[in-house]
Amino acid sequence: MPWQNPSAPQLDFSFEEPRQLRRIWPVRELVGQVRSLIEQEYGDVWVEGEISNYRPAPSGHLYFTLKDAEAQLPIVLFRRQAMLLRFRPEDGLHVLVRGRVSVYEQRGQMQLVAETMEPVGAGSLQLAFEQLKERLKAEGLFETARKRSLPAFPRCVGIVTSPTGAVIRDFLNVVGRRHSGLNVLLYPVSVQGDSAPAEIETAVHELNAATGLVDLIVVARGGGSLEDLAAFNSERVARAIASSRLPVVSAVGHETDFTIADFVADLRAPTPSAAAELVTEAQHKIAERLAEQEHRLERAVRFQLLNARQRFSRVPVSRSEGRMTAILHRLEQRLDDLAFRAETAVRRLVRNCCDRVGDLSGAVLRHDPRQRLAHAGAHLADFRARLDRSVERKIEAAASRLRALDARLHSLSPLAVLDRGYALVLNEQGGVVRSSDQLTAGDLVRTRLAQGSFASRIEEVDRTPPAGHTVPRTTHKKAR
Repeated sequence: MPWQNPSAPQLDFSFEEPRQLRRIWPVRELVGQVRSLIEQEYGDVWVEGEISNYRPAPSGHLYFTLKDAEAQLPIVLFRRQAMLLRFRPEDGLHVLVRGRVSVYEQRGQMQLVAETMEPVGAGSLQLAFEQLKERLKAEGLFETARKRSLPAFPRCVGIVTSPTGAVIRDFLNVVGRRHSGLNVLLYPVSVQGDSAPAEIETAVHELNAATGLVDLIVVARGGGSLEDLAAFNSERVARAIASSRLPVVSAVGHETDFTIADFVADLRAPTPSAAAELVTEAQHKIAERLAEQEHRLERAVRFQLLNARQRFSRVPVSRSEGRMTAILHRLEQRLDDLAFRAETAVRRLVRNCCDRVGDLSGAVLRHDPRQRLAHAGAHLADFRARLDRSVERKIEAAASRLRALDARLHSLSPLAVLDRGYALVLNEQGGVVRSSDQLTAGDLVRTRLAQGSFASRIEEVDRTPPAGHTVPRTTHKKAR
């Protein structure tokens, strides 16, 4: 064997290729790693396409496919993100979706987990506005036949708006100028933000529940962008206005702004100030009519005074004084006559009142409870005396009967017989001994006397019947 240097490198002179180790992946592990790589690489992407196969789930999640002419991608929009959409997705709608690419491991399918979505070409708010408008219009909520007229003379108006904005100040200024006697009840709400639709809906319901408190409702806010007016384009507010028992005036935005609340309400006002003018229109017209009539009456009075001055100027002064004196005398006489009649009427009234008081006093005296109590007391004393006499007679009769019964009882008592010298013999059991046949020699008996008793023992029994006494014969019969 040739010598080899241990420090020299070892050379492999074999001609076989080295065998590589095989790695076997579990499906779940491979799909999970692919999902991790895809989510890291495509964690925030925007995808544009057309919605197809739109399927809302009962849980609130939205499932659909985003496609173009050459490819398609499954999309899932979970309930929390779906609730933030301002429009309703539908098949054929061209949208822009933002989210992250992931893999649904149970199916091994790539999908996009969407975070937000907006339509392409039209804004989401405008699309939501148009969709809700068409749906409510199809339900008949915009029909003119269901709209009610406002009360001509409301006593109190409920206004649903922000308490800090210029809307309420403008509304109160117009009402105070045109109809100062009208009461205004402010229900403060938020008119912008996520909580605004719920607050406006609650305000409309509670003003309707307060029976007799207000006569009509005004829903108002100032102008703004479509985002600012989003609360009044919500379905909750629209249905609350449609179900209102009281008439509702919508005064939202400026004259060029239109909201869903405007279409559903009974009357649309271009501005909140215009709503105040519409509410007070009938009262203001009456005030204008009264002012016009007052002006006409004032002119008529001035004309009559002018004519009177002209007539008096043509009459001589002496004749005028005489006529004035005669008129004054007639008025004084008329006044005296009325005074006499009034005095007579007052006296008659006083006399009638005195007669009435006298009648009432007599009735009171006749029904005086003291007299009735005295009369009742006399009757009670009489009844008590009669009762005492009746009880005494009953007691005497019962005592007499008791004495008679006592005499009879005494006459029938065996003790009375004992008083005449007889004795009563009792055996050991306490029974009465009537015959010597009941005794035998040696029996112990007790003899009862009129005064006391004594015990004795039988030494001899004589069974001979006394003279003249016949012993009854006993007949024995054979039993059948």
